[in-house]
Amino acid sequence: MPGADGTILITGARAPVALHLARLVHGAGRRVILADTPARPIAAASKACARHHRLPPPRFEPQAYANAVEALIRAEGVELVIPTCEEVFHLALAWRGRTMPGKLFAPDIGLLAQVHNKHSFIRLAEQLGLAVPETTLLNSRDDLQSVRGHSRDLVFKPVWSRFASHVLLRPTPDFLDAIAPSPAMPWVAQRFVEGEEISAYAVAREGRLKALALYRSPYRAGKGAGIFFERVEDDAVRELVERIVAGTAWTGQISFDLMREPNGRVLPLECNPRAVSGLHFFRDPARFAAAVLGGGPEVRPDVTAPQTVRLAMWIYGLPAALRARALARFREAMRGSEELLDWPGDSAPVRAQWTALAEIAGMAWRERISLQAASTRDIEWNGPGSG
Repeated sequence: MPGADGTILITGARAPVALHLARLVHGAGRRVILADTPARPIAAASKACARHHRLPPPRFEPQAYANAVEALIRAEGVELVIPTCEEVFHLALAWRGRTMPGKLFAPDIGLLAQVHNKHSFIRLAEQLGLAVPETTLLNSRDDLQSVRGHSRDLVFKPVWSRFASHVLLRPTPDFLDAIAPSPAMPWVAQRFVEGEEISAYAVAREGRLKALALYRSPYRAGKGAGIFFERVEDDAVRELVERIVAGTAWTGQISFDLMREPNGRVLPLECNPRAVSGLHFFRDPARFAAAVLGGGPEVRPDVTAPQTVRLAMWIYGLPAALRARALARFREAMRGSEELLDWPGDSAPVRAQWTALAEIAGMAWRERISLQAASTRDIEWNGPGSG
């Protein structure tokens, strides 16, 4: 791990979590550079960013991406690369294929793929002795036919997907006609679990938990990504996370979608081996860096107020509140929450979100896809051999 003066490269600069991580690491005295494909990502506007480098899109130009990352590490004297988004898979592939001059704060591609795969993650959790929801791999229409009669009790989702995209929640059998699972594009059928959904963000080093934040997301952009985050505490969730990071000897960031059943049992639903919004509940740079980058004790969240991106709440939260006739609840949420982009002495990123949004919107318009799809189009990784 780098020393106090070591340069750290944070990738995925488009994401608010990359901005937050850069502020924490910079606040602890490290030099931080950022990199991503967009020309004007939000984190590049921060005072925490010593320099921003634009990279080729890893999904479409993997070799050029790996070459650019290696050249950047050598030119800037980078000791540690910390991914924040789905580029973690492309970086892990680059580290497997060559001898890189810096370290990657993530496991090897085999373990990353295992936990990202919605079927193999459940099998891994099962092997570690955890209770799991019944989950069936669908590789063909015959596999689909075998569960069709129970579709109203199941959730169907692609093995490789994000933002709850393409999820079919307890569909009627006729809705399954649109699904064509195959070995190249498998799906899972998972038992629908009643209860309270909880998200977990964790950082671990060699299987030891170094940071953990648990939260709920009552407002979302569509069906998937949260835009409003409330902290929770749950000992059963903590035990589950500890067992997974210990059982995999995990080093890096990792996140989980979980469900607490009415009887108190916690079940894992899926895993994302990257940063998520629970990171915003940490605001002490010295303690966070000591735990995550050094040998310090585990750091606990030090933020209690709900966190949100107000621009996203106006775009997604307000229409949802109007449809649900829950405008009073929306107003109360806006009054009682903090803007997660705010940081003392670093106001530029709040303004920069408009130019960053415009760049993503331009991509969405050109490709005729949603804003969410455009936000990850160039970094998505959909399994071995995907393009």
